[in-house]
Amino acid sequence: MEFLCYHRDRPGSLPLREELLEAHWSYMDGFAKEMIARGPTFAEDGETLSGSVHILDLPDAAAARAFAFDEPNYQAGAYRDVMVRRWRNTLGRTMWDFPGGRDGGNRFLVLGLGTGPAADLDVPPGRDELIAYGPLLSDDGAHWLGTAALVRAPDPDAARAVLTAEAYAAVEVHDWQFGGRPS
Repeated sequence: MEFLCYHRDRPGSLPLREELLEAHWSYMDGFAKEMIARGPTFAEDGETLSGSVHILDLPDAAAARAFAFDEPNYQAGAYRDVMVRRWRNTLGRTMWDFPGGRDGGNRFLVLGLGTGPAADLDVPPGRDELIAYGPLLSDDGAHWLGTAALVRAPDPDAARAVLTAEAYAAVEVHDWQFGGRPS
């Protein structure tokens, strides 16, 4: 089962995140085989960390919650909240398989928070610009709760256009970059 975990930073937590960087990476190293995508999000200035997204294939919802809440930054209080949702990998690949590679272009996390009937279940046109894409689901997979995408796009508005805006209560767009230890 695939899950999306989005940890949103608590204001002023950057020094704590910097202090825990090695602990965070070591923790993530333990999930390398399960990882579909990962990386930090940034505030509108493009420089200030605002959160951390991880998409993983885990046995069940309990394992996903354990992953999210045992993470060192969460344990130390660096995050203000955490979203853990079942997710379906409609592209069938990891971020490392993205044909556009790690660098070049602007990257975004797009979260469509659902309301009403399911929307955007099929992969939209422009698949080559999608890094990850799929519906957010209830723990049992029976109910659509929204859609999440990692996308390369010229700007936030183009990234937002991946989703059918009127099908959602809200659509969030966050600057995002490929994560992991620097090589």
